Amino acid sequence: MCLFDKDKGPRRLMKKGLTLILVGHINFILGAIVHGSVLRHISKPSQHVTTEYTVANIISVTSGLLSIATGIIAILVSRNLCAIRLQIGLLISSFLNALLSAACCTGFLLAISITVAHNGQGLMLGCNDTEVPINARSPVSARCPFDATRIYDTTLALWIPCTLFAAFEAGLSVWCFIVGLVLRGLAPCVTSYIREQLEEGAEPSPHSQRLMGGRLNPED
Repeated sequence: MCLFDKDKGPRRLMKKGLTLILVGHINFILGAIVHGSVLRHISKPSQHVTTEYTVANIISVTSGLLSIATGIIAILVSRNLCAIRLQIGLLISSFLNALLSAACCTGFLLAISITVAHNGQGLMLGCNDTEVPINARSPVSARCPFDATRIYDTTLALWIPCTLFAAFEAGLSVWCFIVGLVLRGLAPCVTSYIREQLEEGAEPSPHSQRLMGGRLNPED
């Protein structure tokens, strides 16, 4: 689990960082579409606020932004493995993003389960209560301030990929967190030798020091 190759590790870390940036952008856009276009009618103060829907999408947008930041830090670390501040930044950001992405995935699973169990009744709270159908999947005949024809299918079609992307973000963040532990030599990766390799690579060898001394003092 704590393996990190000095030669191939930076390239893998850069690829993981680029993937985090890409997935974070996609999850951010999908979460913004769901919250801004589909669920904004049931989140108004004048209506009944659907907590599980609103919280899940807000966490999704926040997780997308944090994934982008974590990916950028991972790329910077891959270019400079010895930078202590970048290592600490990778540890903190990847840890927080792993927790937030896991919470996002759990929230989406909860929202999907509630929607399917109640036939999307919570998605129709903005309509006239006296005429709203119990099953949101049936043709909508109620008076709604929004187009509720495909709201059930559209919401689930966006939530399912958001759930998968959130789980993927959590996995990548855990991998980046383990890399941070390896670079810092922290438990459970305290026995890793990558830190000694980096320290040896950062310090000039005695042969190079003699060459540098010879260049500075050509008379010797």
